[in-house]
Amino acid sequence: MKKLSILMTAAVTGVSMMVVATTAFADKPEAESYESLCGVISYVDFVTAAQTAYTETNQFGFGLPMWATLMDHTGKVCHVYSVKGGGSPVDNGGDDAGNNAWLGSRVISAQKANTANAFSLDGLAISTGAISVAVYPGGSLYGLQHSNPVDTEIAYEGSAERYGTDGDPMEGERVGGVNVFGGGLALYDGGGVKVGAVGASGDTSCRDHTFAWRLRMALGLDNTPNSDALTLVAVPANLFEQPLCGVSDPDDIAYGAVQ
Repeated sequence: MKKLSILMTAAVTGVSMMVVATTAFADKPEAESYESLCGVISYVDFVTAAQTAYTETNQFGFGLPMWATLMDHTGKVCHVYSVKGGGSPVDNGGDDAGNNAWLGSRVISAQKANTANAFSLDGLAISTGAISVAVYPGGSLYGLQHSNPVDTEIAYEGSAERYGTDGDPMEGERVGGVNVFGGGLALYDGGGVKVGAVGASGDTSCRDHTFAWRLRMALGLDNTPNSDALTLVAVPANLFEQPLCGVSDPDDIAYGAVQ
């Protein structure tokens, strides 16, 4: 497990972890030519990637339905999607989405995406759970979770019939929020430039993190400068360590990468 000081050194020296993208998004242009990530990845693209991530991680946690948010590098929400549970994931949007997936997880997924985007850099990837131990009472970042609060007017404006659909009320807005448990990951293009983030919520935070990991892989935007995987331990003591969830927890094999 790498500590933050080591990661900062790696960022300065240009050491990077190259992950090979295997999807159609691997051939997308680098971030310098992006007008916006929102214009590159369509809602349909995002739905396809989220359903793939759901299927690949449904054996973890409680196997519950999930919410996922895609955000660009400026903190603007591109898409919000609700994945209904079951053997074959299907759309779960609209005003009854909260009857099938935890309604509170809609905003939490956006909050996680905002956190990963806000605190990651081109040379340093920080997953949401990575800073968990530092915000405990007495920790060096205690109180961080209360900064940058969610803009509730944006989060809950408009009709609930649009929740988790193409046109969710958060789409195109900067909702803010900070969350410090697993489920948020920054996105990096083929040139190692941060282009945004994804956030996932709806199950244990351990499954959320793995869902986000698989979602990033499906989007082909996982060329991170360092591993931002989490180590699940009984008593976290270091950065990038998070408490065990205790319900069908994933291991490093589930990430598809070496921690």
